[in-house]
Amino acid sequence: MKKKNLLNNLILFIPILVLIIISLFNMIKCGNIYKMYDGYFFKQTIWFILGFIIMGIIYFLKPKRLFKYSKYFYIINIILLILVLFFGKSINGSRAWFNLRFFSFQPSELMKFTLTLYLADVASKSRYNKFRDELKFLVKIGIITLIPSILVFLEPDTGAIIIYLLIILGVIVVSKISKKWYIIIFLGLAILIGGFLYLYYFNKDLLIKIMGTSFFYRMDRILTFVNKDSFQLDRALIAIGNSGILGKGNIIYVPEAPTDFVIALSISNFGIISFIAILLCFIILDGYFLVRLLKLKDLKHKMFFAGFLTMFIFAQIENIGMNLGLLPIIGLPLPFVSYGGTNIIVYFMFLGVLNSIKN
Repeated sequence: MKKKNLLNNLILFIPILVLIIISLFNMIKCGNIYKMYDGYFFKQTIWFILGFIIMGIIYFLKPKRLFKYSKYFYIINIILLILVLFFGKSINGSRAWFNLRFFSFQPSELMKFTLTLYLADVASKSRYNKFRDELKFLVKIGIITLIPSILVFLEPDTGAIIIYLLIILGVIVVSKISKKWYIIIFLGLAILIGGFLYLYYFNKDLLIKIMGTSFFYRMDRILTFVNKDSFQLDRALIAIGNSGILGKGNIIYVPEAPTDFVIALSISNFGIISFIAILLCFIILDGYFLVRLLKLKDLKHKMFFAGFLTMFIFAQIENIGMNLGLLPIIGLPLPFVSYGGTNIIVYFMFLGVLNSIKN
C-alpha cells in the first residue's frame, strides 16, 4: 500500500515540479532582460512555497470538512466578487483585482475552487428519481453557477466565465440525470449562441446596448481571431519561429509573456524542447487525474474531480492554442507555469483536496 502511494505521489508531483522549474527559469530570464518583470522570480517562488504549504494544510484538514463548510466559502467568495467591482484595481480594462500592499488578489480565480467544492456538495445530495427532481437539480446548480458568472461578467473576465461553465458541465456529466437532459441543454445553448451570432453579424448596435462595449470588444476579438490581426499573437509567433530546438538565448518581446503567452516565452528562452517537456508533463497529469476519476465510487468526490479536470484540461488547451494562433485569446493562464499568485494558490488548493481523496 505504501509503495502504491509513493508511486502515485511520484506520478503526480514530478511533472508538477518540472513545470515549476520551467516557470521559475522563465521568470529569471524575464527579470534579467525587462525591468517591468523584475522581481517576478522572487514573487513566483513565494507563490509556489505558499501553494505547497496551503496544499499541506488542506490535505490534513480532510475533504469532509471542506465540503461541510463549502456553502460559507462560496458566500464569502460572492461577497469578494461584489466588493472587487467597487474597490478593485482595473487592469487591461477589467476590474478584477484587489491591489493589496505586496500583492494582488483575484476573487474570480478563487471562485474556481469554491464553486467546484460547493457544486459537488450540493449536486451529490440531490435526488434524480423523477423528471421533477432532475429539473430541480439543474436549476439549483445553474443558479449557483450563474451568480458568480454575472458578477465576473461585470468585471469583465470572459475566461473565468467559460471555466465556471466547464466546471458545472463536469459535474453534470458524472451525475445520474437522464440522457434527455443533455439534448435539452445542447439545444438551449445552440439557441443562445445562435441568437448572439445573429445580433453580432446583423445588429451590432443592439448587441452593444445589451452587453456593453467592453464585452462586445472581447467577443469581437474571439470571433475574429482567425484573422491573426493581433500584435500579441504576431510577437508570440515570431518568438516561437525564431527559437530553434534549444532556443537562442534572446527574448523577443511579447506582451503579457509571463502570463497569457508563457508558452511563447518558454520556447523563446529554451527552445522547442521546453514545449515538449511541458506537453509531456500535462499528458502525465491529465492521465493520472482521469484514472483517479474513473476509479472513484463516492459521487461527491467524483463530481469534484470531474469539475476540476474539465477546467484543468481546457486551461491547457486554450493557453497553448492561443499561443500558437489556433484558438482565440481569452486570457487564461497555463497551470503551474504562468505567473500569477491567486491562480497558483488555487491549483494547489485543488491538489490538497484531490490528493486527500481516497479511491
